[in-house]
Amino acid sequence: MRLEKVTKENRRQFIQFYRNQYLNKDNKRNSGNRIVEDIVKGKSILSRSVGLEPVMIVDGDKILMAAIIAHAQRMDDILQIAFFESLEYNGDAFELLFNHAKELAVEKGVSKISASLNIHVNYGLGFLDDGSDKWQSFGSSHNPPFYNKYFQDRGFDQINLVSFYRELDSLEDIISEKLEKKLDDTYRVRTCDFRNFKKEIELYSQVNNIAFAEHPFYYERDTEEDWELFKDFKYLLKEENLLFIEKDNETIGFLLWYPDFNKLIKPNESLGLKTVVRNRLFPERINGMKIVEIGVIPSEWNKGAILALFNDLHKRVRGKYDYFESSWILEENKKSLGLGLRWMGEEYKTYKAYLLNI
Repeated sequence: MRLEKVTKENRRQFIQFYRNQYLNKDNKRNSGNRIVEDIVKGKSILSRSVGLEPVMIVDGDKILMAAIIAHAQRMDDILQIAFFESLEYNGDAFELLFNHAKELAVEKGVSKISASLNIHVNYGLGFLDDGSDKWQSFGSSHNPPFYNKYFQDRGFDQINLVSFYRELDSLEDIISEKLEKKLDDTYRVRTCDFRNFKKEIELYSQVNNIAFAEHPFYYERDTEEDWELFKDFKYLLKEENLLFIEKDNETIGFLLWYPDFNKLIKPNESLGLKTVVRNRLFPERINGMKIVEIGVIPSEWNKGAILALFNDLHKRVRGKYDYFESSWILEENKKSLGLGLRWMGEEYKTYKAYLLNI
């Protein structure tokens, strides 16, 4: 058994291993393959600001485990074990990977190692802890429960995350007409303008950086990085999937949502051109939608902006989808959790992120 760094000569095997973790599974779909492949092939813009070292643990010709060790310049005190995948539980294989990460951390002078953070929260955070028997919605992580055991057994601190689920026919009008008029007098919710899409993504990045500045796993995002994330994804989106909210002609927040495109991906496929074509031809195959991200600048918290965004979204999706699922929310974030419990239905899946002081 050995640790191999990924090179041009063996990167095809790394990519295929990653794909195989998601292909031909009942509840899993591979919608995140593009960013991993771009990283491994050196095509991602992330390589400018993030030290990236894809590695795999190999026994003979068989890959047992793979990850991308990442060190972001804007989060320079944390070394990440990102995009982690394991064929089956193997403590000896993980020990090789973990020891390599610790050696790199010492070499780089960092004091913490994270797990389940995939370079930036925009690409994923949290190993699925409860819910592996449930459907994997587009953009959600999905893994066997034993992934958590690797990091729990080695003393990582656990950060709890939770998502929510609700049948949409059980959600009546969110607010009264009187409150809606009051919100309309204060806020304006608008859709993204695809004619100026790059400028809109710049605005999204700016608000994101302000809204999530205090998030424990967030670091400031460059517009070019978000543009790389959105530019291909745009072909699946409509302008209404990215909502901006304004107050006094200033953008103060946004809400990102989309249909569950995983419903268009077959078990033996990854996200690709077929997904785009099916989305154009058979949109009715998607019966669920996902609330991915809500960001409001701190000075506008608890003033009605989030409520205005939810109200606008509800009008757009009512009657079009059977259910919605939220992305993860930090369990310690009582404000978001309270909103989730009130408007977003029942707790659905739990996730765990990990951080180790070394």
